[in-house]
Amino acid sequence: MNAQMAFKRPESVLVVVHTVDRQVLLLERVHPPGFWQSVTGSLEPGETPLDAALRELEEETGLHACPPELRDWQRSNRFEIRPEWRGRYEPDVTHNIEHVFSLCLPTTQAVRLAPAEHLDHAWLPREEAARRVFSWTNRAAILDL
Repeated sequence: MNAQMAFKRPESVLVVVHTVDRQVLLLERVHPPGFWQSVTGSLEPGETPLDAALRELEEETGLHACPPELRDWQRSNRFEIRPEWRGRYEPDVTHNIEHVFSLCLPTTQAVRLAPAEHLDHAWLPREEAARRVFSWTNRAAILDL
C-alpha cells in the first residue's frame, strides 16, 4: 500500500434503502463488476456509525436523510474480509464489524451514483434483491425488512 495512504478501519456500515412496499435499492460495484450491494462503507477516524451511514448514503446515492429517518437496527455483524480486499487494512486484520441501518422512502427515487464506486443501480422487490446481493449480512438485512 502507498505509504501516504492510511489503512482502512475494519468497521463499516450497511444501509438498506427501501420503499414502504419493500422495493430495495441495490448498487453494482465497479470492482468487481457483477457484485450488487446496499449502501456500504468504512468508518473514518473519529466517525460514529450513524455519521458514517449518513455520509455513505449521500456519497453513494445523493440521497439525504436526517438521523430520525435513518433507523439504527442496533445490530452488528462480524465477518471475514475477502482476501482480495485485505490489502486495504493493517496486515493482521482479517475481520470487519458492520453496523446495520435502513432508510424507508415513500417511493423509489432517482439516485446519483459515485462513478468510482458503482456502475449501476436497481430498485428490486425484496426477495429478488436478497438473491442478487453477494454478502450474507446484506441478504439477511434485506430479508429482515
